[in-house]
Amino acid sequence: MVDSSAKPVRIGCYSAFWGDSAAAALQLVEQEGSNLDYLVADYLAEVTMGILARRRKRSTKLGGSGAGGYVAEFITLVLNRIMPQLLENDTKIITNAGGLDPVACKLAIEAALTKAGIPLDKCKVAAVCGDDLVSESTATLGSHPDIRAFSATSNDDTDVLPKPDTPLSSLNAYLGANAIAKALASGAHIIVTGRVVDSALVVGPLIHEYGWTPKQQNYYDLLASASLAGHIIECGCQTTGGNFTDWKLAAFSEHGGYANMGYPIVEFHKNGQFVVTKPEKTGGLVTVATVGEQMVYEILDPGAYLLPDVILDMRGVELKQLEKNRVLVTGAKGRKPTKYLKCSGVWVDGHKIAGELLIGGEDAREKALAVGNAIVTRARTLLQAFGLEEFRGVNIETLGAEGTYGPHSTMTKSREVVLRLTVHHDNPMALRLFGMEVAPSATCMAPGITGAGAGRPAPMSNLVHFSCLIPKAKVPTYLCVGENGELEKLEWDSWDDSDNYVTPNSSMPYNDTQVETQGLTTVKLIKLANGRSGDKGDVCNIGILARDPQYLPYIKKALTEQVVSKYMEHLCKGNVTRYELPGTHALNFVLTKSLGGGGLSSLHIDRQGKTYAQMVLTGVDIEIPAKLLKSADSKL
Repeated sequence: MVDSSAKPVRIGCYSAFWGDSAAAALQLVEQEGSNLDYLVADYLAEVTMGILARRRKRSTKLGGSGAGGYVAEFITLVLNRIMPQLLENDTKIITNAGGLDPVACKLAIEAALTKAGIPLDKCKVAAVCGDDLVSESTATLGSHPDIRAFSATSNDDTDVLPKPDTPLSSLNAYLGANAIAKALASGAHIIVTGRVVDSALVVGPLIHEYGWTPKQQNYYDLLASASLAGHIIECGCQTTGGNFTDWKLAAFSEHGGYANMGYPIVEFHKNGQFVVTKPEKTGGLVTVATVGEQMVYEILDPGAYLLPDVILDMRGVELKQLEKNRVLVTGAKGRKPTKYLKCSGVWVDGHKIAGELLIGGEDAREKALAVGNAIVTRARTLLQAFGLEEFRGVNIETLGAEGTYGPHSTMTKSREVVLRLTVHHDNPMALRLFGMEVAPSATCMAPGITGAGAGRPAPMSNLVHFSCLIPKAKVPTYLCVGENGELEKLEWDSWDDSDNYVTPNSSMPYNDTQVETQGLTTVKLIKLANGRSGDKGDVCNIGILARDPQYLPYIKKALTEQVVSKYMEHLCKGNVTRYELPGTHALNFVLTKSLGGGGLSSLHIDRQGKTYAQMVLTGVDIEIPAKLLKSADSKL
């Protein structure tokens, strides 16, 4: 049972990414009032860091300082609207909206508070920095000789590092939670960070509230549970019914469904247990399935989820529905963190361009492929005429005809598709020549072409993301609190000094029950399981959660690494590794080299693997006893 001996710390998350709903923060503040101790917001992702890096570079080229690499909408769309309520309710707000320049973000916040007539001694602002490893003098990977490649699985180095002399657009280490906790202890009301690990926004307040120290016997288990709480709510509505396999339950839920989705709240107790919930009278739902899907989102080895302050082991985590829209989470375990910090880097590798056309009528898919191939052929002829090299990459997709499904498509006779063409080249002129050939297809190629009214597509820098590891000793954290505060250097807690950053033999096998071999029938996996997928650079994970523990042996028998690898081979060019999460009756598949280079550089329409779980759920067959099928149907 949940610990009810003391009031829990209540933390709400209103932002899953830069671009989340502008109404979300107001929903939590107005509906929860003084019951909300902390409001957190995650704005940063790999793609976001690339966008901010591009903005910083553009500012420098135009004669600016290169500053302003933070998320200004945090101030204009959020703080300016809710600051009076936050002060009245004594709700602290913590966010990584500082991006590439947390100190500049802090100064902008202080200016906004002053303009609003809020004394800065009544509302202290803090900035956490030190994560930015790129500057005028250290703008290449060669400037950091201690960096090493990061492997998503034990048998594959999945991230290719740029050459040592390659100029970097950004390189940021994932900092931890202690600086946030110290800022709160120093009286900060608003804390902005750069690239901290997403869960640190939740872990920091809990360290502060409960006074956790490494001297406690269960210190790392508490940090692990807090980190899991942060992981579960960091993506906002993805834990309250957004991106949910059984989408109709959320779309048509009471209180407005999708149109009024409730943002998540964790109620964290001193003993490490926590409950996931949402505001009353909001749409969506909080169930074991919605929370479970988010738990397996964007993870690699569930027994070794690497964080700056702890290694989280979520294999034994259990989820329990306490009542409507309240799920209890227990069982997270933690180990001493490694001596490494994960880093997120971005570099520029040529340019790319994308163009789209709508093609309708009979045989739309075949027409689209003919048009796409013809446009590319015509562009290649122009490259030769101008003495330019061949395209480095070409991708032709027929969206609306299950183009992303490759050989598994069943929509070969679609009467309406979007033709999407994407190409990669070192020279922008080559891409402009390609762009000039897209629109003419409407008059010299197939009937039923439209949709090029936006004009010629334009080339853009091809940003490439990579992950790597750097020793913590090389990355100090700095904290600045209050008006005119000085930057203070903070020390790291102790770490495991061994060189192994992935725990060997981390698989925790199930106590497999014997599967029946008689009276079997075949069903699609989606009848027996939920799923969620997401990206880590050029790696995609697919988490599969059995709707009922009795289905798991049959899922596990059928859904092997080999089966997933074969089904996804049109997209996955690396390895497939399967991990097990016994506590939630789940499997996690990690697919390396599966996103065409990753979210920034991929030529694919699905650059972040968001559709991959749906492909597997609806495409893979599972044999199960017919007597269990009725029960399976009732779960949908």
